[in-house]
Amino acid sequence: MTEALTPRSAVLADKLIADGLIPADGPSQGVRATPASPEAAEAPGEADVEAAVHAIADRSRHAARRMAGANRAWKDRGLRAIAAALLEGSRQILSANAKDVSAGRANGTSAAMLDRLTLTDARIKALAGALENLATLPDPVGNVVRGQTLPNGLRLRQINVPMGVVAAIYEARPNVTVDIAGLGLKSGNAVILRGGTAAAATNAALVTILRDALESVGLPADAVQTVDQYGREGANVLMRARGRVDVLIPRGGRDLIQSVVRNAAVPVIETGEGNVHIFLDASANEEMAVEILLNAKTQRPSVCNTVETLLVHSGSTVLPAVAAALRAAGVTLHTDERVRAALPASVESVPATEEDWATEYMDLDLAVAMVDSLEDAVRHIRTWSTGHTEAILTNDLANAERFIAEVDSAAVIVNASTRFTDGGELGLGAEVGISTQKLHARGPMGLTELTTTKWIVQGEGQIRA
Repeated sequence: MTEALTPRSAVLADKLIADGLIPADGPSQGVRATPASPEAAEAPGEADVEAAVHAIADRSRHAARRMAGANRAWKDRGLRAIAAALLEGSRQILSANAKDVSAGRANGTSAAMLDRLTLTDARIKALAGALENLATLPDPVGNVVRGQTLPNGLRLRQINVPMGVVAAIYEARPNVTVDIAGLGLKSGNAVILRGGTAAAATNAALVTILRDALESVGLPADAVQTVDQYGREGANVLMRARGRVDVLIPRGGRDLIQSVVRNAAVPVIETGEGNVHIFLDASANEEMAVEILLNAKTQRPSVCNTVETLLVHSGSTVLPAVAAALRAAGVTLHTDERVRAALPASVESVPATEEDWATEYMDLDLAVAMVDSLEDAVRHIRTWSTGHTEAILTNDLANAERFIAEVDSAAVIVNASTRFTDGGELGLGAEVGISTQKLHARGPMGLTELTTTKWIVQGEGQIRA
């Protein structure tokens, strides 16, 4: 090894070599997407893949039973062990990630996807910090949702219990590997991950670290497993593993999500893309509008809670200042005719097409339309929104209340950036994804959303008449 390693990271490097994740001459020479769990297979046939994925799911079921019985202190030790392991193994993680990013760049991956794929020291520290924060949050397992004593003396409680085996399919987002593992651990579940080819080397290194950290505190390593080594067919088997997988959560672009929704035989919680809107009311303050729009569009353009369409009330006077600030930040404005007419000649824009209103750019592009009323803004949102997040900037309380009441999205925001639709920012510790459906979970999915409920009925010999 050419790098100076801490004792723990040296052990990790030896294990990565033993598992075939990095060659013996050092991580800088390349990382292969082979499994971090024992199911390695060389070019397996379809029947072999099904058997292997089912075996993974069966071990996950066994691990889930153990996780369900773990108390909070034990699970929190696991979270802190993972956080420490991520920091100590950061060199190996970054080496693997550099390989993925280099391959992505060579394959013409978009800037937005490369941003999601890339890990840095700061991002690894943020992941570790999120796990430390998760350890401070209440354990949802055993929480009493409601309860009562019936007239016949039966005592009832409805409590939160783990889902069991939670599978996730996602793409080019190695941070999701850590987020889902952490949330699954704290909520008493086992997780099966399919992180996609683009992040295969990074995810393989991460899963090894996660499994080792779990074992170090006496938790089952099989509480975190991956099917990446079985490619697309492994993902297909996972989607069909009804009875072995309790819930499947897709996270990524529209094509991936819809493919999972259409083809899965297991229950799916649909996370949606974010065609996010901000309505700039006539009463909005200029300084606040500029600050919020810049944050919502430019702070991290590649994520799902970034604003994609700005709707401006025709009575607003702050459009020129907002547009000038966005252009100065490098944002391309896709504007309708009325907006272009209202902009000074110094502010460049391109004509918007109908396709722009439906587009989740995930880049420094913003569609801008002018509307004559709050009703027109709500109508536009109902037509084009994906149900993720919408915001209003206003000093009119009545308009704020109407917007809240009439906009049907997972998150509705008044006078703040859309970037706050995030599990960590909303105090959930992290998130598995942003659900845009209405069954079971909606909005950022944190710990409670990875549990279901169980009824406890206690009696003293009562029988039904």
